[in-house]
Amino acid sequence: MTNDADTAAATDAQPRSLPGLRRHLYALIRTRLWLQVLVAMFLGVGFGTLIGPTAGLVAADVSTMIGNWVALPGRLFLLAIQFVVVPLVIASVIRGIAAGEGGSSLGQIGGRAVAFFILTTLFAVAIGVTVALLIEPGGFVDRSAVGEALATAGSATTSAAPAAPRVDQIPDMIVGLFPTDPLSTFVSGNMLQIVIASAILGIALVMTPLDQRRPLLELLASVQAVCMVIVGWVLKFAPIAVFGLLANITSRIGLSALLGTGMYVVTVLLGLLLLLAIYLLIVWLQTRRGPVGFLRDIRDVMLLAFSTSSSAAVMPLTLTTVENRLKVRSEVARFVVPLGTTINMAGTALYQGVATIFLAQIFDVDLGISGIVLVVVMATGAAIGSPGTPGVGIVILATILSSVGIPSAGVAIILGVDRLLDMCRTVVNVTGDMVACVVVDRMTGGGGESVAVASAAAGNGTAENGAAGNGTAGNGVAEKGA
Repeated sequence: MTNDADTAAATDAQPRSLPGLRRHLYALIRTRLWLQVLVAMFLGVGFGTLIGPTAGLVAADVSTMIGNWVALPGRLFLLAIQFVVVPLVIASVIRGIAAGEGGSSLGQIGGRAVAFFILTTLFAVAIGVTVALLIEPGGFVDRSAVGEALATAGSATTSAAPAAPRVDQIPDMIVGLFPTDPLSTFVSGNMLQIVIASAILGIALVMTPLDQRRPLLELLASVQAVCMVIVGWVLKFAPIAVFGLLANITSRIGLSALLGTGMYVVTVLLGLLLLLAIYLLIVWLQTRRGPVGFLRDIRDVMLLAFSTSSSAAVMPLTLTTVENRLKVRSEVARFVVPLGTTINMAGTALYQGVATIFLAQIFDVDLGISGIVLVVVMATGAAIGSPGTPGVGIVILATILSSVGIPSAGVAIILGVDRLLDMCRTVVNVTGDMVACVVVDRMTGGGGESVAVASAAAGNGTAENGAAGNGTAGNGVAEKGA
């Protein structure tokens, strides 16, 4: 009787425990954006594999049609983020400078941030070139497949590659960086010009009498709060967008596309992991913050950057994470993050270094010491000047290849896996932006202990904006304030 009673009790307990477990899992996923994005990533890759060329269950034209429809929420997600990026950058940079209360503060922040970005980008290219020279991924490629790849896209890729700038064109390029009209600059979407124009207006605002600048600061605070509300709306749909984007990508390239250039992919990923480890070491040396804790604080940004392949698209979430999770002062975060989104492309530079050495090995091009130095310099300069949007790295790579005597049509060999690597290097890029914020904040007298006091004293309304953004961000930004 006792055994029967125990068996009946266990049988009755199972149906009650399973709903409880489901409720627990549902609550766990519902309150954590990073977990939602992670689940959506796996589901998207799985669905894309089923309708893609790897499984062969669906015809090619039907697969393309399904992929386009599934990717629609993701494309709308990116457009919605881009809708608020420009006003958010303008308001953040101007108010960040005004909170610094002087040109000396701006000079310290800007100078240290630019130096950090340039040094880490140079170091990233050196890592990429070294890893590629040691592993020699070009030796693992079937040379007979190279001719077939070039035959399908050779002439088109060559014609699309821009010419490398000459020395006499550099002054014109420098002049072109500076905006001529603030209104047209803000409409154009050129992020570097927008940051420069906003910095000029912010410096002028600091030198304006307090009673005359207060209305503009209040207006910018309202713009910032509205942008964060929109970001909160958009982030609720991030998992759906991630599912659609990854499903579309996987259905187009298929998992089999990774096999031909597998060692090249491994080389790039190894270089990116080394660079990420160096970033974590820098954070530990500056703040004694452990790598696990730091990665836990920034995981939402990393996952969203991986899914969207755009550091510009995740910039609003990066700003929120840097201020609320990493406890960086607002005047530092609101200047360094937009600047880093514009010029910090260390992961992209590392990828370009590996790709150049990889293709040089395939085409038997002896770069020599001078060629390798030229690759490092060009990759650094091109990465700093490239926008934080998907796919731009492949165009810049064609420029570097033609400059060192490698056929730019060789880009066709790595096109199949470029989007995957684009996603990975974007993660490293946005991580570099956040590490730069932590380092610059510590070097300029911050450290997170007096964030609220400094923000309140500067009058920049971080707490109010955080409440507006976090309260409406639901499952995404709400976690940031926890």
